[in-house]
Amino acid sequence: MAIREILEVPDSRLKTVSKPVEAFDDELKTLVADMFETMYDAPGIGLAAIQVGVPLRVLVIDLQPEDEDAEPELCHSHGGHEHYHQPTRKEPLVFINPEILDPSEEHSVYQEGCLSVPEIYAEVERPARIRARWQDIDGNTHEEDMDGLLATCLQHEMDHLEGILFIDHLSRLKRNMALKKLEKLRKAA
Repeated sequence: MAIREILEVPDSRLKTVSKPVEAFDDELKTLVADMFETMYDAPGIGLAAIQVGVPLRVLVIDLQPEDEDAEPELCHSHGGHEHYHQPTRKEPLVFINPEILDPSEEHSVYQEGCLSVPEIYAEVERPARIRARWQDIDGNTHEEDMDGLLATCLQHEMDHLEGILFIDHLSRLKRNMALKKLEKLRKAA
């Protein structure tokens, strides 16, 4: 296992449309293990393979931060439903070749952030509930209804597979402000 470099805006590779996984082999298992290690190290709650420079339709998600002081990639919902005060336990989830089958008409708004757009957070509106289909590390197909933070996080990570970042959902003005803020933060570092 290894911690891989996370691509950050404006890296053009983040705009790549990822290809479906066809080989469920040791190389894929290594990629997934490295993605978890990279995500936990960051720390974040979700990571797409393209964020570590691999244009494959692979996502890892774990909504449990490793420690209580960890800065979660997605903060909390407006309804105040998601909080990170549960006991620490890892619940690693792997989504390979994920699809959204049935997004709800109802939308929810979450404060989102992204490891590829560090230190920037913005409210993004997405379908509140989805039905997702995906394959696991062995190629088995799963289907499940999701809502809350998991539904939001999966949609956020799936956007990466199409070369879309969460800031692409913002108005041009808000996106430009976010990118200027990021530039300032980088200069200060």
